[in-house]
Amino acid sequence: MKLTSTSFKDMGTIPGRCAFAVPDAQSHIRLSDNRNPQLAWSGLPAGTRSLALICHDYDVPSRADDVNQEGREIPASLPRVDFYHWVLVDLKPFDGTIAEGELSNGITARGKPGPQAPRGARQGLNDYTGWFAGDKDMAGNYFGYDGPCPPWNDTIVHHYVFTLYALDAETCPVSGNFKGPDVLRAIEGHVLDSARLTGVYALNLSVKL
Repeated sequence: MKLTSTSFKDMGTIPGRCAFAVPDAQSHIRLSDNRNPQLAWSGLPAGTRSLALICHDYDVPSRADDVNQEGREIPASLPRVDFYHWVLVDLKPFDGTIAEGELSNGITARGKPGPQAPRGARQGLNDYTGWFAGDKDMAGNYFGYDGPCPPWNDTIVHHYVFTLYALDAETCPVSGNFKGPDVLRAIEGHVLDSARLTGVYALNLSVKL
């Protein structure tokens, strides 16, 4: 089983058009096109009835004290946690590809609608839901894909892991407004195979990609 993209290579830099924000020399960041990357899969195992796709960043600071604060840096030694950027389930296995910008093309304040998605699939909540919870202009349920926006003062490159799971079930056993960890628990015992594709990104202009 293989997962590839024409938007970026494995361990390559995710393009700014597929990010939530891009670097800006004056204001640190500016909002970007937020297009989901193109993805293609092949070599699915026999018996695959549906696919689940999860993208997470495992380099997110475990404390927000210094995040995006002038005159401060987030040290590389700070423990890191997961941040989920995309949760997609009930994807038909025979489609073979997701076009760039097909499921996300721009930033939607308060989040894109869901969980119903094109192709009969369902999209879960990404972690911008929690990040923007206290922002009166942006708070809402963020379904589907919202791309990279690591802290502009972080001293490390962030890694975004797209994992595609081939499942023996036609529908993922989750309901309501589900999140990445909910899907991972639900698909235990149903995964026939999986494939990964990792992209890197940073908003700190001093960090080398």
